[in-house]
Amino acid sequence: MSRFAVIMVCFTLGVLAWLTNELPDKTNAAKNPNTLPGARPVIYAELYPSLQAAIDALPAEGGVLQLPPGNFEISEPLVLNLEDVHVEGVGTASHIHNTNTEGKPALIVQPKDLDQDPKAMQWRVMLSNFRITGNEKSGHGIAARNVNEIFIQGVTVSNNGGDGIYCEYCYEDPRISDCLITYNKGTGLNLIKGHDIVVSSNQFEENQDAVRCIDGYNLCMTGNCLDDHLGNGVVIEYTYGSVLSGNMIEECQGTAVILDRDCYGITISSNVIAHNFSGGVDLRDAHGSTVSANTFTIVKKSALRIGPNSGRITVTGNNFSNSFLGDGSIRRQKNDEEAGGLVLEGTSDVTITGNVFSGLTTKAVTELAPSERVVFSSNVLTEVESDHGQVSGVVANNIVALESQ
Repeated sequence: MSRFAVIMVCFTLGVLAWLTNELPDKTNAAKNPNTLPGARPVIYAELYPSLQAAIDALPAEGGVLQLPPGNFEISEPLVLNLEDVHVEGVGTASHIHNTNTEGKPALIVQPKDLDQDPKAMQWRVMLSNFRITGNEKSGHGIAARNVNEIFIQGVTVSNNGGDGIYCEYCYEDPRISDCLITYNKGTGLNLIKGHDIVVSSNQFEENQDAVRCIDGYNLCMTGNCLDDHLGNGVVIEYTYGSVLSGNMIEECQGTAVILDRDCYGITISSNVIAHNFSGGVDLRDAHGSTVSANTFTIVKKSALRIGPNSGRITVTGNNFSNSFLGDGSIRRQKNDEEAGGLVLEGTSDVTITGNVFSGLTTKAVTELAPSERVVFSSNVLTEVESDHGQVSGVVANNIVALESQ
């Protein structure tokens, strides 16, 4: 061997030795003497025969499971029952596809002993940056039960046979943000018995309902985009102290927002509610709530309904409109120009002030059943008829123009 060849071999061996000492060992990081005291090894799923085996390899104290890029088919649910765990992918390139046809979920997150103890709780689980899909006969995409401080961020959940994300009794501080939740046969995001809930900056499309919040409180739903749902947009029942703000809710076959079953103390504000087919906001059973600064445009039937089981409602600063563009023209064709207004149906203690009603195909205010103690003041009505003069209460200082301006 030449002297040059010997030098190159020695150099190569030296580099390999340096790399071995300096770079982290995925398979044996815990035994590396240079590891930070208290650090736990990252579990790299590609080093295990299955995703469940990788989950089972997480330390009992919690840790990180890193999903590689790839398409991973499963036929039985993945089960995660540890605390202080972060399951992280590399984006939609980390794709878990559920082939199960017996209604089983793709991923179950719940305490290990939940079946023996219904009050058992699991704490601090984060799921981020991967994709979960299923089929018409599979179950939920993600099914979380009794998990406090669950955080789901940047996850795509699509084409599942059940709900996209199902959270039951995830009581303390659930957070769902920046997710894409689409084409699920059930509800996109189904929240049952949650508290201090944040749902922010998500996109929902063509689920049955987009979001359901049942038996919860302190929902903060902001900055979401909801489009083309086969049922309703947001359904809130038996919930209080919540806010829906800055959302876009368009073209639901059902109703954009429903408050029902003893809702109170809820604000619906600064949303765009557009072209929904069965209604805009329906207050079926709500009290002490506010509907303000929303834009209701070309909402078919009624843009806002206040029913007989609702009362003590503030309606202010909203715009109820058609697709008027100025100069006497509208954007929509004759077969798609329906634009609804406000319906009062046997309600009471309602103030309706500072709203604009224009170019509607229904009346600005339709009174289906006698309502009482209603203030209708300082509103502008243009090119629309109205029943507001018939309500029992105070009617004053409104501007009415029957022709287009």
